[in-house]
Amino acid sequence: MPDASFDSAAARADVLARIARAAQAAGRAPSDVTLVAVSKQQPWEPVAQALAAGQTIFGENRVQEAQERWADHRAGVELRLIGPLQTNKARDAVAFFDVIETLDRERLAKVLADEIQAQGKAVRLYVQVNTGEEPQKAGVQPAEADGFIALCRATYGLEIEGLMCIPPADEPPGPHFALLAKIAARNGLARRSMGMSGDFETAVRFGATSVRVGSALFGARAAG
Repeated sequence: MPDASFDSAAARADVLARIARAAQAAGRAPSDVTLVAVSKQQPWEPVAQALAAGQTIFGENRVQEAQERWADHRAGVELRLIGPLQTNKARDAVAFFDVIETLDRERLAKVLADEIQAQGKAVRLYVQVNTGEEPQKAGVQPAEADGFIALCRATYGLEIEGLMCIPPADEPPGPHFALLAKIAARNGLARRSMGMSGDFETAVRFGATSVRVGSALFGARAAG
């Protein structure tokens, strides 16, 4: 069971302060870094605490779970899909989310382009890069990222806002954040979604424009 005594509002204030210190240490403005609260699999109470404290940007892993959680709380909230997207869920994802951060293959690019045109909705898109080249993890391979971004733009007319990565859990994250920043820079992309609860301060130092923080905001999720 989650810890009922955990104060998500206080945790949010602490995370924002840590982001600000990391940004200032890197010569950046704290306002350049967006906090994405990862609400996936969390009970509603701590999410509601963060919402009441002023948090308006949330990340979800699954389309159906997000629809169930946020259907009655959608006003004034920006929702980002940060989990892998199946093509058969693309229609619902385009309709429900403001940002999709996990574009990583041509078939998905085509389906998203079709849905964006059909729905007339300018959902914002990030390409996920598998910086660690882990076979079990989603994301385009680093060596293929430039070509894939060009394909999305030229063939499917997609506007790519930025890049996202999830470094391997057992490796220092810095080199992965640096790699993502280099790929973003040479493709003219200013937005970089990188860093989670255990490494978001490092990500800020390497140029993250958004960090995806879950357990540091809401406490550890219940097992199972």
